[in-house]
Amino acid sequence: MESKTEYCATGRRKTAVCRIRMIPGTGTWNIDGRGLKEYFHAEALLYYIEQPLKLTNTVAKYDIIANLSGGGISGQAGALRHALARALASSDKSLRTVLKSSGCLTRDARMKERKKPGRPGARKRFQFSKR
Repeated sequence: MESKTEYCATGRRKTAVCRIRMIPGTGTWNIDGRGLKEYFHAEALLYYIEQPLKLTNTVAKYDIIANLSGGGISGQAGALRHALARALASSDKSLRTVLKSSGCLTRDARMKERKKPGRPGARKRFQFSKR
């Protein structure tokens, strides 16, 4: 029985989390039981997600199985890109420098700011009345 090499990684963006498994194959995508273009309809998001693969010339080299949870479509796309870059870096150490210089391995730490007590929002205040 021959065991295939499998690369696993986790990516995060906002409140979205992506767990990814990358298996050497033909380049098929399985995101929660759907294809890449079925899950993400926006062309800009598709380009953003595939950026790590295009930078490293590994577009049709791996089959990708991803589980996405939390957040919205934009956050999930960022989480998938982050996980993909981490998995590629673990598959081949020489790809790390290319991915790091393009910013694919950086975890985007921007989150929604919490609402403060006594205020209508995170920063907004009620109207001030002098008298």
